[in-house]
Amino acid sequence: MNRDYWAQQVPGKPLFPRLEWSRPENRAHAGKLLIIGGHQHGFAAPAEAYAVAERAGIGVARVLLPDAIRKIVGHVLEHGEFAPSTPSGSLSQKALEEALSSSARADGVLFAGDLGRNSETAILIEKFLRASAAPTILTKDAVDYVVSAPASALSRASTVLVLSFSQLQRLGIAAQYPQPLKFSMDLLHVVEWLHTFTTTHRLYIIVKHHDHILVAVNGQVSSTKLTEDIPIWRVQTAAHASVWWIQNQGQPFEAFTASLASSTR
Repeated sequence: MNRDYWAQQVPGKPLFPRLEWSRPENRAHAGKLLIIGGHQHGFAAPAEAYAVAERAGIGVARVLLPDAIRKIVGHVLEHGEFAPSTPSGSLSQKALEEALSSSARADGVLFAGDLGRNSETAILIEKFLRASAAPTILTKDAVDYVVSAPASALSRASTVLVLSFSQLQRLGIAAQYPQPLKFSMDLLHVVEWLHTFTTTHRLYIIVKHHDHILVAVNGQVSSTKLTEDIPIWRVQTAAHASVWWIQNQGQPFEAFTASLASSTR
């Protein structure tokens, strides 16, 4: 069977080395990233995403946090901005105006997670995905909100989920996809599932399966072999992918795959 939609990347042999060589050397031309996340009792995910994006070479990274943690964060986060929060300290739906305004000044948006469990935050994310055309990546518990109501993401252009295998399973069920996804599947069958799923839906997927990280964009799939297991991988991977995507607009598949060759070596 011809599987020309599947590209395999191994350590030391990046599939798209040209993207590495053509990266902007001047930060002024390296793009702007908006990172959204955090709640009253935790903001580790957006803070990690900011640090990783800086190391990955983003031009400017800004972080939008709930105003409930303004006193906690203080001036620690140099490029921190704040938006209305719920009584429980999560981003409220009133933060939509700030999120849209900030995203209009950015080249890409990363919902990094640690958002907490709140119905208003769910409404915020859904409305943002419907109202904004910005390239957007979601990971960690931001993905859970999308899985609960996937319609706004499944048909949206330039939307990426960096998610766990179990989250991908739940997404398939929520999207009423006829072919079940199982942990027992070998790499080949997971690749085939991602190929058909992203041919059917516009959503882009980055997921880890055993010792590979898989990228799926419009039916194209790449698998990147890991040299060692990375149990905590989603925020780092999402931040790297965001930077490379911003710097290689119009080439999402190549950018995500190249970002893995850089971040996992």
